Amino acid sequence: MTDIDVPDSKARGRRTNRRAFRKPSATSKSDHVPIHDVPIRNLKPSPENDKLYRPVDPEDDEIRALAESIKQNGLLEPLIATADGYLVSGHRRFAAAKLAGLSMVPCRRIKIRRDDDNDGYLRLLREHNRQRDKTRTEKLREELVEVSETAAYEALQCYRRTQAAVDLEPMALQGQTRRAKISQAKMPMLEAVRAILKERREFWPLSDRQIHYALLNDPPLRHASKPNSRYDNTQRSYKSLVDLLTRARLAFYIRWNAIADETRPVSLWQVHDDPRSFVRQELADLLKGYWRNLQQSQPNHIEIVGEKNTVASILQPVAAEYCIPLTTGRGYCSLPPRYAMADRFEKSGKEKLVLLIVSDFDPDGDEIAHSFARSMRDDFQIEAIQPVKVALTAEQVVAYQLPPNMQAKQSSVHHAKFVERHGSDDVFELEALAPEQLQQILREAIEAVLDREAFDAEVAAERKDAAHLEAVRRTVCQVLSETEFFEEEE
Repeated sequence: MTDIDVPDSKARGRRTNRRAFRKPSATSKSDHVPIHDVPIRNLKPSPENDKLYRPVDPEDDEIRALAESIKQNGLLEPLIATADGYLVSGHRRFAAAKLAGLSMVPCRRIKIRRDDDNDGYLRLLREHNRQRDKTRTEKLREELVEVSETAAYEALQCYRRTQAAVDLEPMALQGQTRRAKISQAKMPMLEAVRAILKERREFWPLSDRQIHYALLNDPPLRHASKPNSRYDNTQRSYKSLVDLLTRARLAFYIRWNAIADETRPVSLWQVHDDPRSFVRQELADLLKGYWRNLQQSQPNHIEIVGEKNTVASILQPVAAEYCIPLTTGRGYCSLPPRYAMADRFEKSGKEKLVLLIVSDFDPDGDEIAHSFARSMRDDFQIEAIQPVKVALTAEQVVAYQLPPNMQAKQSSVHHAKFVERHGSDDVFELEALAPEQLQQILREAIEAVLDREAFDAEVAAERKDAAHLEAVRRTVCQVLSETEFFEEEE
């Protein structure tokens, strides 16, 4: 008897699944695909099935129990296979039928060949297994079947194109940059700079201006062999410093991250070698960016305004400590930041806007403080506004014995008003203050307008929030770490 011969009726009831209620030409009500008995040896398990779902183990107790049921009752549900014999549905039943010793099994053949349309086959494999219980790993692998690699990559490329890459002809470079090496005569000044950088490590990156004012506290010689070259508050000394800082970084006497120019921002993109590293990083930072609104219980809405970007890195830690918005600008702030501040104040629902303003002690710095407050009152109809010039003030100039700016802005249209108000045309920059001095001044100003009891209650609540979020984060990370995505690649 060959493999395709039908045994006698007694054996057929035992070794096949042709039940009394099913005929070879019967048609499924679901998809109208005819059911035929086919030799079990002509069917093949799908290699992709083991990749999408748990591999079928013939030694599994459930498979053995199913095999016993098939021996007693036959195969009640037909298998589904492609035209070239690859299973689409019924891998567990197939394994159990083989274990039960069936040579013929009922099967629906669908008009698709796995070898001709692998993507279509994978989609069918998923569709015919929607009803089964799946692990999270299996669900993730199923989703990958639905994702079009081409569409996903095109979307990624499209997003990058929105960053507006520019294709222009390159310049023809002319000449060559030649910088003199730092001589021994410049070493005393360089060591003075390095000492300042070491002393102010926590405030990195510093600006050239901050280093300039720090040198004035204990001015070195600009040239060791010239006694009259003592560093002073002049353009000549400042230019000498800028040149030295440039050469010192290029020669690696000073770390590159020690000095920055905040007025010339650079945009960078965080990239990854593969999705795995990206997901790991996202999970490492999951739920860690939480900020409780520590100001929500305050009676007043408080904002900080800084005149220049060069002191932003000094003001930010203090603003963050109290969760107070910080607005910085290059001189007179443009309209959009003022509108955003007015919007924040309106949404806060509070009675009064308290403005803590940090600007230079000079004609423009004084006017910047006044004009910003006037604009908030007159342009945005905020009558309940309390502006406070936190720094720099005439009293602070005296208290900290600050050196005047190397260039008084006598050309400013506000110069005469400034002299009339303060009785002098000496002007001073914020950078003349040591970073810790400016931070302390701002912190004291905040404490003066803060409801400390309400603030402490919010901080205590934030501590509880942090503990709750950490528990949630650990739970989520544990669940996701159990998926196959995080298993080591072989």
